[in-house]
Amino acid sequence: MTFSPDSPLVRQIAPTPNFGPRRLPVDMLLLHYTGMETAEAAIAIMQKPEAEVSCHYVVLEDGAVVQMVAEENRAWHAGRSMWEGESDTNSRSIGIEIVNPGHSGGLPPYPEAQIAAVVELCRDILSRHAIRADRVLAHSDVAPARKHDPGENFPWERLHAAGIGHLVPEAEMVGGRFFMVGDEGQPVAALQAMLALYGYDVEVNGRYDAAMETLVTAFQRHFRRSRVDGVADAGTILTLRNLLASRPKDDEPDQEESVHAAHPGIRLYKAGEG
Repeated sequence: MTFSPDSPLVRQIAPTPNFGPRRLPVDMLLLHYTGMETAEAAIAIMQKPEAEVSCHYVVLEDGAVVQMVAEENRAWHAGRSMWEGESDTNSRSIGIEIVNPGHSGGLPPYPEAQIAAVVELCRDILSRHAIRADRVLAHSDVAPARKHDPGENFPWERLHAAGIGHLVPEAEMVGGRFFMVGDEGQPVAALQAMLALYGYDVEVNGRYDAAMETLVTAFQRHFRRSRVDGVADAGTILTLRNLLASRPKDDEPDQEESVHAAHPGIRLYKAGEG
């Protein structure tokens, strides 16, 4: 299990047997929190074969970087997940665990030294892998029904300012329609189609049910963190629309054309419409 560090930022190698071969090229970077009281406990768990969990990197509170799995290998950090219709997130991603007790521990702020280290590590990883900005994601993006990490306190704007990830300014929570559990119809289907177009795993059925509320909450945790309540208000919808309009493209068709092709009869909802 011994290997050489992939990054010059690595201070310690803590190898784990929990990895395997990749089945897909790397095109995603996934951020987590450990959700445990200490870094030592998190690393120890990921070194136990019976735990069947691991990651490529762990970033400690003081900014120290520990590598557990070589980047060429498939670490087991995402679990059951989906993005852009692909379920083997582990094969296509590099996983970074950020030491933080998470929601169960009160979701304390991430220390400055830790975030600075995460920024530098992400930059270093992106220098070696062709990862598009909108594929730098939260664990909660790819597994919204199961995971909340790295949480609404994670400063995505710090990463974006350093050229990492995809972000737009949060749209104001102005007037206009909003959707919540119990709503249904074409506008809800349009919202679901927009979320699916961005990459989320969502059934376009026109129903705003508990699963849809959970998905919108996950979206807000990453992209509209000022209010995380699972209600698709005008600010949430407009933020999503702005993300779609500004996302990097790999010769992708126009977002309106993509939605119409996948879901005939659905037009994109515009925040503020009556």
